[in-house]
Amino acid sequence: MPPAERFVPCFAAEPAQEGLPYGRWAERLQTALIAAFEEMDADHDAIGSPGEISWYPDRSWHGRTYIPATSRTTNGYEVFGYVRFVAPTDDGEPTDLTALADYTDQTAEHNPDWKLDICDEVIGSWRGHGGASAAMTLVWGRALVPGGVIATAELADLAVDQCELSEQRFTIIAPDDYGGDLLDIKLYDRKGKLLASESLYEDEEEDGDEGEQGDDESVREDE
Repeated sequence: MPPAERFVPCFAAEPAQEGLPYGRWAERLQTALIAAFEEMDADHDAIGSPGEISWYPDRSWHGRTYIPATSRTTNGYEVFGYVRFVAPTDDGEPTDLTALADYTDQTAEHNPDWKLDICDEVIGSWRGHGGASAAMTLVWGRALVPGGVIATAELADLAVDQCELSEQRFTIIAPDDYGGDLLDIKLYDRKGKLLASESLYEDEEEDGDEGEQGDDESVREDE
């Protein structure tokens, strides 16, 4: 086999090891996530209180396991974030458990054209040739169209991670923004047919088009 033309980390994260959280474990994760939400510097009265939490498949990278989550608030916002911890060995308990939370008013209900509902957060970096670096990015979301079986992350058409859907939800950890290449998240059915494709930077690209007419502002999706 000839040498690879592009040197970039592919499938760097461990696949999901457990089912979606439930019972006491879900309660412990919820406590951490709600605490992170309450510590946010935001107008909590305007945002409202989080409701039922939707958990996403776990993924592990660089010694940490990440379990993302989303929750709709009483005022129609969406809280999104993750709980991170060091996975237990043998029969031990998870350690170093921390959480991150944020919110957005951009929800699927307000965007009927969405086929994927995606959140993302940079969790580290990977250094490549010539000082170039990739943003190792945690991406979690749910399919809004039927028939999806697996979600992939592609960097310049190179598959760098994938995740089987669990209750229409998926979690990915993949390199982004490397050498000018940006991630695309794609949804496939059981036969490998492409059902949906979403860029993490769709809003930024749209704003960039407007920028030619004098608008230089750009906002990354879910930030």
